[in-house]
Formats: sequence, structure tokens, C-alpha cells
Amino acid sequence: MSIERKINELREELRRHNYNYYVLDKPEIDDYTFDQKLKELQQLEAAHPEYYDASSPTLRVGGEITKNFETVRHEYRMYSLDNSYSQEDLEDWEKRIKKLIDGKVEYVCELKYDGASISLTYEEGKLVRAVTRGDGVQGDDITNNVKTIRSIPLQLKGDYPAKFDIRGEIILPLAGFAEMNAARVEAGEEPYSNPRNTASGSLKLQDSAEVSKRPLDCLLYSIKGENLNFKTQYEGLEKARSWGFKVPEVAQLTASTEETLKFLEYWDEHRHDLPYETDGVVIKVNDLQQQEELGYTAKAPRWAMAYKFKTEQAETLLEKITYQVGRTGAITPVANLTPVQLAGTIVKRASLHNADQIAKLDVREGDSVFVEKGGEIIPKIVGVDFEKRDPKSEPTVYITNCPECETPLVREEGEAQHYCPNEMGCPPQIIGRIQHFISRKAMDIEGLGGETVALLVNAGLIQNYADLYELKKEQILPLERMAEKSADNLIKGIEASKAVPFERVLFALGIRYVGETVARKLAKEFKSIDALAEAGEERLVGVDEIGSRIAESVVGFFAEDRNRQLISRLKNYGLQLELDASVLENQTEKLKGLTFVISGVFERISRTDLKKTIEDNGGKAAGSISSKTNYLVAGDNMGPSKLEKAEKLGVTIISEDEFLEML
Repeated sequence: MSIERKINELREELRRHNYNYYVLDKPEIDDYTFDQKLKELQQLEAAHPEYYDASSPTLRVGGEITKNFETVRHEYRMYSLDNSYSQEDLEDWEKRIKKLIDGKVEYVCELKYDGASISLTYEEGKLVRAVTRGDGVQGDDITNNVKTIRSIPLQLKGDYPAKFDIRGEIILPLAGFAEMNAARVEAGEEPYSNPRNTASGSLKLQDSAEVSKRPLDCLLYSIKGENLNFKTQYEGLEKARSWGFKVPEVAQLTASTEETLKFLEYWDEHRHDLPYETDGVVIKVNDLQQQEELGYTAKAPRWAMAYKFKTEQAETLLEKITYQVGRTGAITPVANLTPVQLAGTIVKRASLHNADQIAKLDVREGDSVFVEKGGEIIPKIVGVDFEKRDPKSEPTVYITNCPECETPLVREEGEAQHYCPNEMGCPPQIIGRIQHFISRKAMDIEGLGGETVALLVNAGLIQNYADLYELKKEQILPLERMAEKSADNLIKGIEASKAVPFERVLFALGIRYVGETVARKLAKEFKSIDALAEAGEERLVGVDEIGSRIAESVVGFFAEDRNRQLISRLKNYGLQLELDASVLENQTEKLKGLTFVISGVFERISRTDLKKTIEDNGGKAAGSISSKTNYLVAGDNMGPSKLEKAEKLGVTIISEDEFLEML
């Protein structure tokens, strides 16, 4: 037998044993025999590097060092899910779906796994990239670390598509988590707090050999790509399983909310029998064509809903109420608690939201309070044990002055929170604005984090985000924890941020109510910061989805001399304050004022590119048909409900070719 054939046979055998052990949980050989075969393959590969294969089982042991994880843009955005907590929430969701979709709707119920979200890209059956969820638009490339997880196939089998992404959760099973903590306690170290955070932290270790020692697992649940060889979510799960992925068998088809509730009730009771943590169920419309018809809101798919299991509560002592100042000056009261175990973490602080919430609960320092951790990341106070209250306790009096700068607080009509109006002199606001400016979704300055921003402000080196671009290496070297290399990276990161595109710079400025989506719309509409600065409220409100509140905020921002001065400085430093010429070259106003709805499968252009083409030429790509729709771009296998609604409303129906001819 030739060396090449021997290597390939060993690889195939080890892949099969990996799959049997880590995916099917049905090992055919013992660990010792497996290790001996793996060692034999490692020796053969080392002696014959000409037969290198990136998907070899020997790469599972790790050894790659990654000091900086590259930021990668997701080809298909990773959306969040809307949450529901009751039967009424689910029934309302189903009603909304049935208004948009005609005919029978079937659902798939899947457990919501509590881990670190991951997107895996496969080309020609090989794992080529693994990217964290990040902000949903972009994440970190952690491919080397993910390759060490035995349940993730490096080489697929069967009738897989040429290229696709598959999404899932990387988890730490409870048994493995317990073993890791037992070892840490034995070594005199602090135990990890919960499996989810430990799994997430493991993925960002620099040494993949260390990652390989951790008993991480991966459960998959969603496939994204063009020309997929299945038509429903449930069929996609079955296909993924046949290609070698670990897809839990618990997914179930349901035809109504009533059937869905039975699934929820069963798993709410039996979730503690599972080998890993789960905090709810995800319900999805099964038919992929119907999913396309339903589309997405700005943040979440309309065709999916997460149902959260009953929240966990704990009772503890409220020791003190303190007040935090946010970057916009908003004041948030915080309950400082006697530490208590809740949902796998130690809780020391909880949100009290605002003055109204404190009054509503009549919560006071010294009270025994009920803390809840449900769908929200931050725990909240939900009640007081009045039987345990000290009869001498006094009602909480909300503060009247800023806890940081003593400025009298303001609360405008209709606003939920008090705020400090001292924008330029209140330290947390100064620090918060700069932290927002450098954040990942904004300027994403490498080497500069929130703590370093606070150090720079407190040292008097910066007072606003424009000051960052005047920093010198010799100024920052004396700072605490700032070594030569760290200082170099910070200066390089600030310089590199000058290439960040205009829409992200606009978001980074921190104009109230101007989030990522609004910043993109404004950048596209006005093309430059100068044009935006001169736009009045009437002109701004004329932009799609820009309301009077946003318009007033934008006009108010540019009316301030200090803001215009900051922008003038940023312009002089070379930041991108207008759309890139290459972007403008591909944009026209040919479709301005026209609204399109896309439905079906297309031959010459993908749905994603079709939507981008509409927007690049001034049009609006809507998710559902209404009286405001001008054209329905119809592809193959178009949903009958959209066609029927378009005909009923008199919407013009055009083909892919007819649309392209319009350009």
C-alpha cells in the first residue's frame, strides 16, 4: 500500500470514529486504540508534508497561536431574535404571520441552547472559516480554535452544497464544566462561574492547543446560502445531520400555537435532564419560501420567535442604591445587593430603571428584595418582601443633582429618565462619548478599550474624541499598564481608524437617536457631513423612516458650535466624512421614490445583491407588499400570497430581466 493511500485511509477512519464518538455518542473503539491511530497518522504526515490536508483529524490537537483575531464581515447577517414569555405573545406572533402569509403555516420548535453563537463556512465540503456572532454584521475569525472541537466536521459527507454557512452554539456540557471546576478547585484556583461564559472565553484563547483541552461541543441549527438543496427548516436540519453535523434530535414540527405550547411545557419541565444548559425554545416558520416572504425587521426575522422559560428568582438584601451616569447623561439607579447565586452567576447589582420604578415598587435601602434574571442580561428588582421590612425605614428619595458633577438633574416631559445636562463637564459623559466613538460598531480602534479611554481622560490627555488624533506615543507611555508595544498599537489603531467609512463615523459621533441603521440611511441620502449639517428638519423628515424626533436631534447637534468645531478637526485629521468615491460611482437616483418587494429565486443576481442594487440606485427594498409598493420583482417559486396581494392592490409585477432593464 502506498504512503498516500495509507494516510488517506487513516484520515477517513479517524473521521468516522470522531463522528461516532462526538456526534452519535456511539464509540466503536476505545480511547487508547484511537490515540494510537492518531499518533500513527501524525508521524506519517510529519514525514510526508507533501500530503498535507487542512481537514486532517490531526489538526484537532491545536497548536496554532492567534494573538489578534481578524474581524470578518458575515456574508449573511446574524440577526437577534424577538422574545416571548407567554401564550398571548405567541398567539399575537402567529396572528401577525397569518396576516402576511396565506395558506397553511407549519412551525419547527427547537431548544434554545445557552452558548456562544458561531457561523461556520464550508466550501466544497471543507471547513474554511469560523466566525463569532460579534455584532451580527461582523465577528472575529476563530477558525484555528474551532477546528479543535471534535463534534465540528472538518470534512463533510453526502450531498452538501458547494458553499454555505451553518450557524449554531458552541457549548460546554455540564459534566465537562463540572470536571474543569473540580480541577481548578484542586489546584487552589477560583472555579468558573457558568458554562456559557466559560465556553465563550475558551474560544478567544490565543493558544489553540489550550482550547483543544476543553470539552467544548457544538450544536447546529440553521443553514444560509444560495441554491440550497432543501425547502424547509426541518429538512435542512435532517440534511445537516446527514452531512456530519451534530444536530439535536429534539426538534419537532407543530401546526399551531396549541401544539407548540405542549412542546414548551414538556421542555420547561425536562430541560434539567439535558446534558447542557438551555434557556428556552425557538419557534420558526418551517417553509423557507414563507420565511423569505415574511422577511426581517431591522433587528430580527419576522418568521422566528424565542420563547423564554420561566425566569429564575432569588431573594437578597438591598444594601445601597447608587446612581450611574451614561454617555448621554441619562441617570440609572442601581441596586447594590448582598451577593446571591442566580441562574448560574453571582449577582451583586441589579437595575432599578428609573424614579418611577423605584416609586412603583416602593423599594428602599435595607429591604429584602426579589431579583429576577429572565430574557434580560442585567438582573432586575421585581418586588419587595414587605414582611421583612424594618418599620423605621424611610421611602427612597430620588437624587436631584448629578452624582458626578453636582449639576441639577433635568427630566423632560415624556422621558423615562432624569439626565445631567452638563455634557461637556461631566466626567462619565465625556468618557462615555469617547468610548462610544471607539466602539466596535463605530470606529473600532484597535488597541484602545474603554478602560484606556478612562485613563486618558483622567490623565488630562483627552477631553473629546477629536483629541485622540493628536495623541503622541510619549504622552501615553507613562500611563498605568501601558508598555511600549501597547502604546505603538494604540497609535497605529488611531491612525488606521481614519479609513473607517463615513456611515460608521457618523454613528460614532454619538448624535442622540442616530443608531447604526439611521446613520447608514443619512450617509446614503446626504453623501457628506457638510450636506447633512445644512439639512433642516423638513428635509430630514423627508428621508425614509426618519421621524421628527431624529430630525430635531440631528439639527440640534449641528446647531452647537462645539460640535461643528469637533467635526472640522476630524476633517483636518483625515477621517472619512463623505461617502467613498467608489461607492458613489455605483449609486444613482434612477429608482428614487420607488418601493420594491422581492420574492422568489433569481438566476442572474442573488436576492442579497438585488436588494443592494435597489438601494444603491435610490429605491427602497420592502419586506411586504402594501399600497405603497410600486413593483413586485418576481422570481421562480414565488409565494402565492404575495402574488395574490400584488394583483389585488394593482402592484406592477416585473421579472428579474425587466428590473435589470430599468437600470
